[in-house]
Amino acid sequence: MSRDPVKAQLDAYNAKDIDAFMACWAPDAEIYAHPDTLLAKGHDDIRNRHLLRFQEPDLLARLVSRLVLGETVVDTEIVTRNFPEGRGEIDVVGIYEVGDGLIRKAWFIIGAPRF
Repeated sequence: MSRDPVKAQLDAYNAKDIDAFMACWAPDAEIYAHPDTLLAKGHDDIRNRHLLRFQEPDLLARLVSRLVLGETVVDTEIVTRNFPEGRGEIDVVGIYEVGDGLIRKAWFIIGAPRF
């Protein structure tokens, strides 16, 4: 990859910088709950979904591991979130398909919250 959009989007996520975050995604990108539940399609959906998330005061994704195989990147993260029940952590596996220096598709496997 000419640049690393997966790293850049994680940095922007943690900075809650929506413009930098969106710059990492293709205009027609798709986000799924693994394996095939569409959560967001296109910049408007992705932006709106993350603007809500970025309002959480304790939001932070800590990268545990990253595997890069060609245009596929697999991240394992521990994400701190503010849930209705309180502050907690979840384990997340993100699978990213990259093309032309942008994230084209992403699939997420989300663990149960720990409070």
